[in-house]
Amino acid sequence: MAATASSMAATAVFIPRAPSTTTRCSALPYLPPRISSSPSCFAIRASSEFRRHSLRIRASSEETSTSVDTGELISDLKEKWDAVENKSTVLLYGGGAIVAVWLSSTIVGAVNSVPLLPKLLELVGLGYTGWFVYRYLLFKSSRKELATDIEALKKKIAGTE
Repeated sequence: MAATASSMAATAVFIPRAPSTTTRCSALPYLPPRISSSPSCFAIRASSEFRRHSLRIRASSEETSTSVDTGELISDLKEKWDAVENKSTVLLYGGGAIVAVWLSSTIVGAVNSVPLLPKLLELVGLGYTGWFVYRYLLFKSSRKELATDIEALKKKIAGTE
């Protein structure tokens, strides 16, 4: 039985490839088409017919200069840093942001380790999402109300109110 299984695996691995006449632009290895053992399988035959008659498209890209010049980037950052008047405040805010992200990650990890609490919080989030959709997105009048609330909040943040 083991010899039969190993010989079957060997024949499945060593299927010869059909020669390809199209140019391939992919680094992925060529996989031979699947061979069906049952001739009554219509889906596999239909998909192989579709593959034979399908349109072949070759993707290519033009060389565009999207790479960032590091010297230019560094010089821009130096100019912006020199334009900052209160450097200690910027460093303090940056450090505070890093500590806040670290602390948030620690708290989320601790909450996630408590049994049943993550699932309970998922249910709370799902319930709030359902309420928000019902309250603000389901009806046209409430969508208009939401849009006006967002515009008022934008004006309040920008200080134009």
